Amino acid sequence: MAYATGALKLIETSYPLPESIKEYKDVVYKTTDTLPLKLDIYHSKDIKENAPLLIFVHGGAWKKGKKEDYWHYLISYAKKGYVTATVQYRLSGVAKYPAQLNDVEDAIIWLKQHTNDYHINNKKIGLIGGSAGAHLSMMTAFSNTGAIETNSENSSKVQALVNIYGPSDLTTEKAKNEGSVKFLFGKTFEEAPELYRRASPLFLVTKDAPPTLTFHGTLDELVPVAQSDRLHKKLQEVGVPSYYHKLKGWPHTMDIAVKVNEYCQYYMDDFFEKYIPLVNSLTNK
Repeated sequence: MAYATGALKLIETSYPLPESIKEYKDVVYKTTDTLPLKLDIYHSKDIKENAPLLIFVHGGAWKKGKKEDYWHYLISYAKKGYVTATVQYRLSGVAKYPAQLNDVEDAIIWLKQHTNDYHINNKKIGLIGGSAGAHLSMMTAFSNTGAIETNSENSSKVQALVNIYGPSDLTTEKAKNEGSVKFLFGKTFEEAPELYRRASPLFLVTKDAPPTLTFHGTLDELVPVAQSDRLHKKLQEVGVPSYYHKLKGWPHTMDIAVKVNEYCQYYMDDFFEKYIPLVNSLTNK
């Protein structure tokens, strides 16, 4: 109601690049048959040491959205001393799943292979996504937990995961009947039940999953909060550090509200400090 009446203060989603921030815009990390895929990278101009990398994956029901959608997070965390990046991936109207997952994984590998060019500490990588972007982030984080070295240039393994109202189970009645989910796969659940299950992060959770921080609103009608309830329970059962914030009275895309965005960043700060801490990246001490 507050949003509808204009009483809700929203974050600014576009404003001039701060003078203190260095931007690498539209860097091509991969070329497909249909288009070049790009990413943007940001860090403080005062950065002295390689810093933890935060990679943001936009939402949009897999069929829309753009990498610039997380501008506010990108700039905020670059100011705090992190290196931040945002990734373009093929939308479902261009290619069907798992193309989107492959793109996110390839972007992480590309960034690891270019750490020295962008002041990246490849042993400290956090993956953050919202909605469909959270689904892709969870799939990436939970699929790449093997014994391969954490800082291997050919691994898309990450050390921390933030899930902002993402769907974790695409086999529920609501999910499998959702038009955007069927369009993502190009098949109905009845035609490919195992595909829907393999693309559900919930069923990929193991004890080797990275520490996970989840935010979800109780009034979310697009992705029911029960999705995150079950995910948090599963992570706890296998012994993975799981931090869950269920925000009462908030709907989907709740973090466009200044109040919620500040809340999320407060707990993200604490989470990152615990698992991928900054170490004087803006000083030479």
